[in-house]
Amino acid sequence: MTWMNKSANAQQQSPDTLSDSAARAAYDLLTAEDDGRVCRDIPEALCDEQPRNFSTHVLSLSLTKTADALLNPKLILSWILTTLGASQFVGLLVPIREAGALLPQLFIAGRIRNMPRRKYAWAIGSGLQGLCAGGMAIAALLLEGAALGWTIISLLTLLALSRSICSVSYKDVLGKTVGKTRRGTATGSAATVAAAMTIAYAMLIASGLFDKINIVIIGLIFAALFWLTAGFLFSTLKETAGATEGGANPISVARENLRYLIDDRELRLFIITRSLLVSTALAPPFMLALKAESMQDNISGLGWLLLASSLASLLSSYVWGRLSDRSSRKVLLLAGLGGGLSLTLTVIASQADWLNVPWLLPFLLFSLMIAYGGVRLGRSVHLVDIADQDKRAVYTALSNTIIGIILLLTSLFSIVASLYGEAVVLAMFALMSFASMSSAYLMREAQA
Repeated sequence: MTWMNKSANAQQQSPDTLSDSAARAAYDLLTAEDDGRVCRDIPEALCDEQPRNFSTHVLSLSLTKTADALLNPKLILSWILTTLGASQFVGLLVPIREAGALLPQLFIAGRIRNMPRRKYAWAIGSGLQGLCAGGMAIAALLLEGAALGWTIISLLTLLALSRSICSVSYKDVLGKTVGKTRRGTATGSAATVAAAMTIAYAMLIASGLFDKINIVIIGLIFAALFWLTAGFLFSTLKETAGATEGGANPISVARENLRYLIDDRELRLFIITRSLLVSTALAPPFMLALKAESMQDNISGLGWLLLASSLASLLSSYVWGRLSDRSSRKVLLLAGLGGGLSLTLTVIASQADWLNVPWLLPFLLFSLMIAYGGVRLGRSVHLVDIADQDKRAVYTALSNTIIGIILLLTSLFSIVASLYGEAVVLAMFALMSFASMSSAYLMREAQA
């Protein structure tokens, strides 16, 4: 009769109980050991909700990170515009995507701070990105030439602004719902899942079995669905009301935020380090330009580059996340070293005419993307851990706005490339990566 009683009990379990059990199982699997500090630095009322919140973070981020890869402006959108007669717009993609997501944050931080529960801001931002991705898929299906170019640029601008809402709100929600020694694991695990999904997509492209334009349009449609689903899931997080003071108008918020650059040495060092490490994000288009002629119309080549980038994330993200929970400062140190070495090897290979070897450029991109994964996870965890709950949104907005301005200025590297060649720009990026190690070394251990 025992087995009958167990079966009856199982049938009587509510869906919420079953989902909570699955969340607990996923949480235990990913966090592995219990160091006795699982509720560190989060409200006590959310301690029992942490397994469910942790799993919701992982699933939501997995979907949005996969969507990012399916829409990748550096590869996917650039290839679409080039193939459909709008190549003159390609140079606008990365500046709009990156700076557009960062610059508005100082001005929207105050409004988001007025929201006691900021998960809704993230959910709205994710939903808007989904609508933009869906619009891009329709545009790629129906338009060509300048009409396609302007439509993609307009939608990418709106997508970038929506992303800025998510960026400002996410770290604050993460800090309130996941314990201090589990945040890197959550973001790293999500990046690993997303990388695995992107690898499958990259292999489909590389196979050459599908019409080259249809497969990327299908990818945009899935990106739209993933963003919309993630927004709904994130809205189900258990989040306590946070502080709402300081939600003034944009000018007042800017004035209040800027004083932290003078008062907070740790924030200054973090911004310097992150500014130098933008080299790891900017380098891929210049690396691809070294073999631009052979890449222009080759859908299989696009697949292999996506595959290299995704494999790097899959193999390194979880490790970077776990290391970040122990020392985000050392992760940034290692990422700077890895990025500098990868870019130096790329310069040497271009000067020695070794890039004719088919696998070499994907391998160099792979190594750079491992370093970039460390930059993204290390900077995210470090910023959350150096700021208390009431300052996280402000610190995030301030640092991202400064980086956005710097990204706009980096458009000057295109002029350098046109005058002296891509190898010179990559050499400058290598020096920036190595220089970031000095400021990272001076930062304190945020997890101590």
